[in-house]
Amino acid sequence: MRSFSILALLIFVASCTRPAPPVEPDPSTQIRLDGLGQAIGFVSPEGAHVWRGLSYAAPPVGDLRWRAPRPAEGWAGERIATEHGPACAQLANTLSAGDELEPGMLIGSEDCLTIDVYAPPDSENLPVMVWIHGGSNIWGQASQYSGAQLAMDQSVIVMVVQYRLGPLGFLSSQVLRDSAQIPEDEAANFAILDLVEALHWVRQHASAFGGNSANVTIFGESAGGHNVVGLLASPLASDLFDRAIIQSGSLMTVTADDAEGRGVEEDNASDQVLPRITGGPVTADALRSAELADIYAAYGPTETGYYELPRMIEDGVAVPAGGIRMALESPETFNAVPVMTGTNRDEMRLFNALDPEISTRTMGLFYRPRDKDYFSTLSDYQSAMWTIGAVDDPAALMVAGGHDDVWAYRFDWDEGGSNLFIDTRFMLGAAHGMEIPFVFNHFDLFGVLDSVLFNGRNEDGRIRLAHQMGQYWTDFARHGDPGGDWQSWGMTGQRMRFDSAQGGGPEMIEGRGSVANLAQALASDARIDDDERCRIALAMQDRFFGDGASIHSRLNCPSEG
Repeated sequence: MRSFSILALLIFVASCTRPAPPVEPDPSTQIRLDGLGQAIGFVSPEGAHVWRGLSYAAPPVGDLRWRAPRPAEGWAGERIATEHGPACAQLANTLSAGDELEPGMLIGSEDCLTIDVYAPPDSENLPVMVWIHGGSNIWGQASQYSGAQLAMDQSVIVMVVQYRLGPLGFLSSQVLRDSAQIPEDEAANFAILDLVEALHWVRQHASAFGGNSANVTIFGESAGGHNVVGLLASPLASDLFDRAIIQSGSLMTVTADDAEGRGVEEDNASDQVLPRITGGPVTADALRSAELADIYAAYGPTETGYYELPRMIEDGVAVPAGGIRMALESPETFNAVPVMTGTNRDEMRLFNALDPEISTRTMGLFYRPRDKDYFSTLSDYQSAMWTIGAVDDPAALMVAGGHDDVWAYRFDWDEGGSNLFIDTRFMLGAAHGMEIPFVFNHFDLFGVLDSVLFNGRNEDGRIRLAHQMGQYWTDFARHGDPGGDWQSWGMTGQRMRFDSAQGGGPEMIEGRGSVANLAQALASDARIDDDERCRIALAMQDRFFGDGASIHSRLNCPSEG
């Protein structure tokens, strides 16, 4: 199972296909953006002032395809900012497909570099929080998230940014580097360049929405968390943000040689793909003039809408040539702002629930494990390995390098409801993405599952937990310290555990994970037999799980698993 390959790809069910209700411009939201023009938004049901689809960069089309983004152009008259910008070009997947979409269908637009803004009315000098969506860096859009409730609850400005995805966001090629007009064009991580440009826009225009341009926090989940780490490591993002929150992220990078097909084998390395795009000689002009459909077709047919490609490439421009891990080893080599990083206790239950080899499906939606003990054990160890790679290792790297402003958390809420077809408490628990509705205090994310997960029986506890988490997140954004009883990793090596009062409430917990301890626990776990033990160890060799291969060797498993 290529587990990193599906990060956040499947967590939103059909939510992105639900059209937003029409809204009317409200004169109270009229603003002027210096150098761009006037804009008018609307007032949300929560009372927030909202502006959607504001362009933060020029459209990266034509000769600007596979180049660093250029600054946004101004407009004449008043811009009506009540509709989301088009999603960035992507393939519909099995769960974003709907009545009009089939998995694998090309949707979205290259002209997509927009930002949505949510602000309390009469804002002044408030912290700004810039949300970077997940979706394995091949899928997702700003319309999946509403920052209105978070903005109103916690008196912050929330901005949700879109960025180039898939091959338009990540492509390493010498022919493109040779055609560079500016040094940044020589990058391979165009998505990271987009986010850098968005942060320049935020610094310049935050005050127009009532934000403090000198207090900007970036936060994101899954691939969005991975991109937050990329920005921490990127020399181009220096001085563009003041705090960083990584939710279920990753440190994984790919060398430029591997991304281009000259090193470790990578699916759809550029030396394989580029001739399929152009259908002839590979030149920069041919690539930039290629039809969008031909670009995606070059990555092969897909029944699910998912495809592999190298991403977070060590290009030496947007991401250091030595990779993210090396950058985090010293405050001299990364953007050393206060950092919060965490995972969910049951990250992998979501993905294992969707794996037909591990779970069965009823009516195309409701899932049951084929073997409850194996499902639980596999999910537990994979999730623990995720925590080591996304929290323990990077926190230890930064603290050992002399950066003490690091806080860690674990999200444990597992009180989702059940019906005749699915027990979400068991199948999902505190799964990947489950913390997002709590951070935003907006329980509308998992589509048709929302009514099962979030019901009247768990409402009081989850709403209270949402307010507590929102307070910690925004106190961190406001002060660079989450406050309360939450102590930094550098001081204690502990993390904050988030749960409802029924589950014990938020509390500091002990425990730094290690691969050696995980291997020892797996070796003696009574829930499984030796064959299953080795199958689990083999599953943890996936590159996303970092040092997982050592667990397989520690258990003396046969090489074939």
